[in-house]
Amino acid sequence: MAIRTGNGANPKKKVYLISSLRKPEVPEIANKIRKLGFIVFDDWFAAGPEADDKWRDYEKARGRTYQEALQGLAADHVYQFDLKHLNECDIAVLCLPTGKSGHLELGYVIGQGKRGYILLDNPERWDVMYKFAHGVFHKFKELKAELEKLKNEPA
Repeated sequence: MAIRTGNGANPKKKVYLISSLRKPEVPEIANKIRKLGFIVFDDWFAAGPEADDKWRDYEKARGRTYQEALQGLAADHVYQFDLKHLNECDIAVLCLPTGKSGHLELGYVIGQGKRGYILLDNPERWDVMYKFAHGVFHKFKELKAELEKLKNEPA
C-alpha cells in the first residue's frame, strides 16, 4: 500500500520493521531505511524493552491466565495497532534476534502476498523455513541493495 506524500505524485512504500523490544538498534535501522526513501513503521518500539513483561505482570496480578489476558483490552489495543500497520505495509523486514510474535508478523505479511525479508544476526542455528522470505541477508548493505530495487517498483 504505497502512501502518497507531498503533492500526491510520489507514492512512498511503507516498510514494517519487525524486531524485539529489547533490540536497541531498532531506531538506527529504521532511520537507515527511511534515508532510502521509505516510510518506516517502528513506533511499536516506543513501548520500551519491558512492555510485554509489564503487561504479563499486570494481568497476573489481576488473576488472569495468559489465554484470558489475550482477550483483554490492553492486548486487543496493541494487536489492533500492529495489525493496522501490518495491513498497510508494502514490505516487512524481520530484524533478528526477535521472538515468536515477530515470526508470526512476517508470516502474516508474506501470506498476504507482500514482500518479506530477514536481516540475520549470524545465527548458530540455521532454519530452512526462512525460504518463505523473499531474501535473507547477513548485512544491512545487502538488504539496502534489495530495498533500493523495490523503491521505485509499482505498488
